[in-house]
Order: sequence, then C-alpha cells, then structure tokens
Amino acid sequence: MEGTKTKKKGRFARYSAQDKALLLTGYILLGLFVVAILIPMIYIIIASFMDPITLQNKGVTFDLEKWTLTAYERVMSNKQIWVGFKNAIVYSLLFTGISVMITLLAAYPMSRSDFKGRGLFNLIFMITMFFGGGLIPTYLLISSLGLLDTMWAVILPGAFSVWNMIIARTYYQGIPIELKEAASVDGASEIMYYFRILLPVCTPVIAVLALWQFVAMWNSYFDAMIYLNDASKQPLQLVLRSILIQNQPESGMIADMQSTAERAQLAELLKYATIIISSLPLLVMYPFFQKYFDSGIMAGSVKG
Repeated sequence: MEGTKTKKKGRFARYSAQDKALLLTGYILLGLFVVAILIPMIYIIIASFMDPITLQNKGVTFDLEKWTLTAYERVMSNKQIWVGFKNAIVYSLLFTGISVMITLLAAYPMSRSDFKGRGLFNLIFMITMFFGGGLIPTYLLISSLGLLDTMWAVILPGAFSVWNMIIARTYYQGIPIELKEAASVDGASEIMYYFRILLPVCTPVIAVLALWQFVAMWNSYFDAMIYLNDASKQPLQLVLRSILIQNQPESGMIADMQSTAERAQLAELLKYATIIISSLPLLVMYPFFQKYFDSGIMAGSVKG
C-alpha cells in the first residue's frame, strides 16, 4: 500500500508546475461537478420520505421521527402510475431493440470501402442531421400512416439515429479486416460472418447504443404528448410531467385531503417520490452496462 502511494507521489512530482496546476484545476472542477449532482439527489431522496408539513415549514431534517412513507404509499397505490410505468418499459424495450437493430444493419455497409454509393448515402444521412421536416409535417405523416394514438407513433419515427450509426460504423472500421478474410477462407457467407462472428465482437458498442436509446426513450415525453390521447397508452414521463410541471397529481393520490393546504403539501411531497420511482430503472440498469461504456465509446475513435 505504501509502495503504491509512493509511486503516485513520485509520478505527480515528475509533472511540471503547469501540469500540476492543470491537474489540480481539473480535480477541483470535477469535485464541484460531483457535489452539484449529489446535493440535489440527496435532497430529493430525503425530501421524499419527510412529512409534508415538516418539509414545508422547517425544510429537510435528519430526524427519523419526522420521516414517513406516505408519498410512496400513495404513489405505489395509484393505478395510473403503474400503467405509465408498464408503458414506459414496453416502449423503451421495443424502441431500444428496433433502434439498435436498424442502426447496426445500416452501419455495416457504410463501413465497407467496397460499397458503391457510400459517399452519396453518407451525404443523405448527414443532411438529415441538420435539416428536418418539422413538427406539423411529421404529425401529418404519422396521421396519414394511421399511427396516431398507437405506441408505434412514439417508437418508429426516432428509431434510427444517424449519430449512432456513425459510431457503429466507426467501430466496424476498427475491427481487423483479417477477421473477415479468415471467415471467407473458412467458407462463411456474408450473413454468417455478420451475425455469428462480427456481432459478438461488437458487444461493447451494442451495449452503449442500447443504453443510450433506452435512456432517451425512458426520458421522452414530447412525442407521447403529441401523438397519444388515450391515458392507458401514456408513458410514465407524462404522468410525472403532470405532477412536476403542471402540479396536478392524479386525483386518487390526494382525494382524501380536505383542505387546499394539505393537498398542496402532499402534492409537493409526491413530486419527490415520483422522481425517485421513475429514476430507479436507470439506476439499476447502468451498473450492468458501465463495464462496456468506455470501450464502446472510445473504440475506433481515432478513425475518420
């Protein structure tokens, strides 16, 4: 242990004064960034357990006698929360699967130097990154396809991401060509090579793309707000939006509150509980993808 500390001190001592100042500045900024994230998270977690009257009058306290599970009990007993939670999971899983599949399939030919027309397709893809049809034409298209008030109106329009395709294409280009040549010598077809040899090697980038798309759909509410009218099809984020922004919890959550002040106090407490509940899937999922994250992002990053 002492040898490790001595090694670290020796390495730091070899830096120039400018490098030391730059490192210390980076550590300070990183520490401030971490504190700026942790303090709101800790506040929300504690506030979600507190008695609403105490929270409103005295603020956050660590006195456990002032804590309560009222907000979680009311949130967990509300039917619309569970409906939104189920819809959010279904939409996120379907969106992630479709998006990753389309992205990987589109990126493969774009990574091949022998693919004719690659430059033209690259140009078309790049144009879509900077120019879009707009909300009204998109709405009219969704309506003409008969997708209004269906989950496909939320899932399909944004399933393909040009940015993700570029990342996957770059990752493909970083895989040694000898792997393809060896598969050809062994008699593997193009499809067999892609699905049985190439995709297993691409696990890091697949995990990263899946994480990105799942988080994007889980946090998305705008498309659902525009295209979905049936409350039974709305995702959790729309329910959360009505509580956080419009300050309108589901009536069943506060039906037994008599006074307006009590309703307002409980509504404030419900905000924190719903934030925690809606964030749990992402907090649980991230550790399983973290080991792939760095390699998936950085692999092939020096290529053009």
